[in-house]
Amino acid sequence: MPSFVLASASPARLATLRSAGVEPVVIVSGVDESQLDGLPPAELALQLAELKCAAVAVLAGLPEDALVLGCDSVLELDGQAHGKPSDAAEAVSRWRAMRGRTGVLHTGHCLREAGSGRVAAATASTTVHFADVTDEEIDAYVATGEPMHVAGAFTVDGLGGAFVTGIEGDHHNVVGVSLPLLRELVAELGASWTDLWTSPEEASADASLA
Repeated sequence: MPSFVLASASPARLATLRSAGVEPVVIVSGVDESQLDGLPPAELALQLAELKCAAVAVLAGLPEDALVLGCDSVLELDGQAHGKPSDAAEAVSRWRAMRGRTGVLHTGHCLREAGSGRVAAATASTTVHFADVTDEEIDAYVATGEPMHVAGAFTVDGLGGAFVTGIEGDHHNVVGVSLPLLRELVAELGASWTDLWTSPEEASADASLA
């Protein structure tokens, strides 16, 4: 079974992979996301994912067969890319612009085999419909701090779930990693998705070592 490395600090991505039977080793890339600017939202998400993946895949000590996954998400609204808000005021402004409207959440995925350097990459896009929330609801949500840590300033698997009225596409993609797309990328590199599944005994052993 190849080793699986998640080049992301996102708890939501880690939880999604674990719930799907994959127990990754987490190595945060530390990539400066501000170095890319002016790109279309879907391309920006993919290039940031590629940068994160590349930064971790070249680290010494990774097994030759290790599969390294880099991901990055951005919300497209009115043709503009929105990542994590810089402060509470921006999060409030963002929500006032999003409410009652529809955006597209793009998540770039880059999977690289550490030993060979072979890469499979693609972007998954999911349409998100936002509720027409009130100013009071926006202020209360931003005050929780949750919007500050996620692309687009919203979640579907947390407090923000009540403010999303519908999703067209892969639900997991909005959380941060598209499992169907990742399965295809794994196959593109010649591996089997089911070979990545970790048995309960192995997961317990990994947890005890963490």
